[in-house]
Amino acid sequence: MDTEDHKALREAVAALGKRHGRTADTTQLWADAGKLGYLGVNLPEAYGGGGGGISELSIVLEELGAAGCPLLMLVVSPAICGTVIARFGTDAQKQHWLPALADGTRLMAFGITEPDAGSNSHRITTTAHRDGDNWILNGRKVFISGVDIADATLIVGRTEDARTGRLKPCLFIVPRDTPGFTRQPIDMELNAAEKQFELTLDDVRLPADALVGDEDAGLLQLFAGLNPERIMTAAFAIGMGRYALAKAVEYARDRQVWNTPIGAHQAIAHPLAQAHIDIELARLMMQKAARLYDAGDDMGAGEAANMAKYAAGEACVKAVDQAVHTLGGNGLTREFGLASLITAARVARIAPVSREMILNYVSHQTLGLPKSY
Repeated sequence: MDTEDHKALREAVAALGKRHGRTADTTQLWADAGKLGYLGVNLPEAYGGGGGGISELSIVLEELGAAGCPLLMLVVSPAICGTVIARFGTDAQKQHWLPALADGTRLMAFGITEPDAGSNSHRITTTAHRDGDNWILNGRKVFISGVDIADATLIVGRTEDARTGRLKPCLFIVPRDTPGFTRQPIDMELNAAEKQFELTLDDVRLPADALVGDEDAGLLQLFAGLNPERIMTAAFAIGMGRYALAKAVEYARDRQVWNTPIGAHQAIAHPLAQAHIDIELARLMMQKAARLYDAGDDMGAGEAANMAKYAAGEACVKAVDQAVHTLGGNGLTREFGLASLITAARVARIAPVSREMILNYVSHQTLGLPKSY
């Protein structure tokens, strides 16, 4: 259940989304959201943020999505990168990045996915080694969102543990114009404002203060960013599903065949009701995950965030499919703006982790079943 503050935030963000609408200029929407303080609601007040948490930021993304203008970089810049820097960054890193991430004047991308690692973070091959006071990074990343508009990318690399010789994940801030750091756009069928890139790091030299947090913390710091990513992906999917469902309900009320609104027929009404139920259930799990994360329960939040992302992805795909089906031929026209969501909705099933990997997680982490891999 939303608090009064959350209700007020929902209403304010929904009004902003309605003003911009489906054909929003995302650059202007980002700037407007930053000026109004919505981009940094989860970041500390001491650094220009709203002092809230992922609970508040997920409301912002959900309501913008429900208005037809979701901002994918909300998942990345304030949710992942802002959270990691706020929790583990040095004072200098916080001073430099957090106020600008909060007001939207700077963006940060997040680079974890690799061509051969898939969803297996233990197979990341981007390596970092010391060279005097500097770090040298080498590797490749793929499907990294918004690198062209980001001022820097938070790169997940691996360093060697001096005690064990094993590689452990570490996080580095790589400014966009760093020598050896190049990007290549990926030709996507998905029509989204945020573009996808393949990155190459070829002897990228970084100063010591590019490292975020403790190089020995390993997975702790990484999952501090990945749990918000899953919660925010759920918000992205729920908002999209709500938008599609609202379009379908409006059409089913107004469209008449044989002098009867098509929404009066159970064959139309029941699937829309089921889609609404699924979206609401997914939202409840997302809110649970966000509350657990904001309360500092990383283990509990990990389970709930994965479940929320799974439920929201499934609910979104079904809602979009039913919305298009409700409109029939009109569902495929540019006028109604639903056909493009058929492709976009599947993103929540695939990224940032596939539904199959979530089922693996739940089966062995929650249910205690043996691993299959």
